[in-house]
Amino acid sequence: MHRYRTHNCAALRADDVGTTTRLSGWVHRVRDHGGLLFIDLRDHYGMTQIVVDPDSDGFATAEKVRSEWVLRIDGDVKARTDETVNKDLPTGAIEIYARDIEVLSKAAELPLPVFGEPDYPEDVRLKYRFLDLRRETLHANIMKRQAIIADMRMRMNDAKFFEFSTPILTASSPEGARDFLVPSRIHPGEFYALPQAPQQYKQLIMMSGFDRYFQIAPCFRDEDPRADRLPGEFYQLDLEMSFVEQEDVLTTMEPVIADVFDAFAEGKKVDRDWPRIPYAEAIRKYGSDKPDLRNPIEMQDVSEHFRGGGFGVFAGILDANEKHQVWAIPVKGAGSRKHCDRMNAWAQGEGQPGMGYIFWRELEEKFDAAGPIAKNIGPERTEALRQQIGLDVGDAVFFAAGDPAKFASFAGDARTKAAEEAGLIDEDRYAFCWIVDFPFYEWDEENKKVEFSHNPFSMPKGGLDALENQDPLTIDAMQYDMVCNGFEIASGGIRNHLPDTMVKAFEIAGLSKETVEERFGGLYRAFQYGAPPHGGMAAGVDRVVMLLCGAKNLREITMFPMNQQARDLLMGAPGPVDQAQLKDLHLKTVLPKV
Repeated sequence: MHRYRTHNCAALRADDVGTTTRLSGWVHRVRDHGGLLFIDLRDHYGMTQIVVDPDSDGFATAEKVRSEWVLRIDGDVKARTDETVNKDLPTGAIEIYARDIEVLSKAAELPLPVFGEPDYPEDVRLKYRFLDLRRETLHANIMKRQAIIADMRMRMNDAKFFEFSTPILTASSPEGARDFLVPSRIHPGEFYALPQAPQQYKQLIMMSGFDRYFQIAPCFRDEDPRADRLPGEFYQLDLEMSFVEQEDVLTTMEPVIADVFDAFAEGKKVDRDWPRIPYAEAIRKYGSDKPDLRNPIEMQDVSEHFRGGGFGVFAGILDANEKHQVWAIPVKGAGSRKHCDRMNAWAQGEGQPGMGYIFWRELEEKFDAAGPIAKNIGPERTEALRQQIGLDVGDAVFFAAGDPAKFASFAGDARTKAAEEAGLIDEDRYAFCWIVDFPFYEWDEENKKVEFSHNPFSMPKGGLDALENQDPLTIDAMQYDMVCNGFEIASGGIRNHLPDTMVKAFEIAGLSKETVEERFGGLYRAFQYGAPPHGGMAAGVDRVVMLLCGAKNLREITMFPMNQQARDLLMGAPGPVDQAQLKDLHLKTVLPKV
């Protein structure tokens, strides 16, 4: 017999009744039923109930065991009685009557419980992550993560992509965040950078004549953590394709990602018809370039109903600047004073003076528009507004006004809040879209200069001619984001593969040709020797897993994450190093004054 087990703790069934077995695992819990001890024994695969009676040779040992001790148990497989069968447990038709018990390892008093998974402070959970990972939900999430990644690999192989690994120690690259720097011992005063993404390398793979590349790539960015982004490191499904246009990339990757979601959706609907939404349209309709299309609300410009009208606040805003607008957020089923008051209170909690609204109720077989705004602009304008936005009795509309560039984000949040309050979001659906036509540049008000809005290696629409003859802030990029349920899960673009166009694009952003040659020398040189048109994207593995697990936080789908302060509480990183190590690297620390 094997030293530790003949079966795992999820393997035994009714067909095994009458056999003997050896199991090893952790004590999930112990129950004393009038002298008869029951031990739920757990391993990676599942759970089996162990019964220890006073006549068993293992009874004296069983009386001492506690949660999370590791045991080896020999025993006989017996059928449970009909009334004790546990239909929720795969092994619930049987139990093991223990003959012999060996303690393989004892557990000290637990800093957090495994059984029951009660809420516990996150710092404790992260410090004792090895215990936290024994909990059923987190353990299952990690196993689902590896299954999703395996599925991604299979589908990328089926789509004729080839998996190549790219270097971890590399040069600094402008990906929009700070680099993690690694000092070179051999070259004093010089540094490697951990890759924010394999951007240049994957383009160089295309320069090298390989047609389709992918990898599950580790990426490193020294940026502040968020609920949908871990500090330090993350993983992405990185890919690149040669001789493609934008639509080729989109149509290639749509079925790959949709099939991954289908495989793990557990009954939820996965959209197959993905709209292409220009960036400007997404901001106008949804107040975000990451719209949640499960939310049916689309905002509209209703400025003309207020221009020169009786509602002085909005009329004054519109008169103050020709860029100013009034946006309507129409909400089906929100037509009650209580609902409108909740939205108004929410807006005040967001730092706004309030939120104007109109709601409609039926009065003597006519529409009755309620709210101060309706009274001020009058029945004709109110009815014209209602007809434009397509509302009915029992519906409401909320308003945002001013410079759209300043209030669009708030309006988008209000759209989300209103849909949640009205129960309009379809929770049983994965809704996808592509956001396209991103601005190539944006204005940096702090430094008074034009800078890249997105990926600097993308091709501007119109190419070199647009860069030379068009206002930079009006140029669109051949860039696209994949969005699902309000999360950006992938970003990509058609690359700028022409040396002159690349140099001109960086010059507009304030980088000289010499700087481009110095910082991106490998890529720039490659463009001199026959560069194929190419493009690609990178999908965030962690965000995909988070969505498919139904988690609200990336730490719930990651094995060993850092906390919100970018500290690894389990391993104690970051931490100080001794002076000998610093001397070896020709470094000294200069700490900020407290």
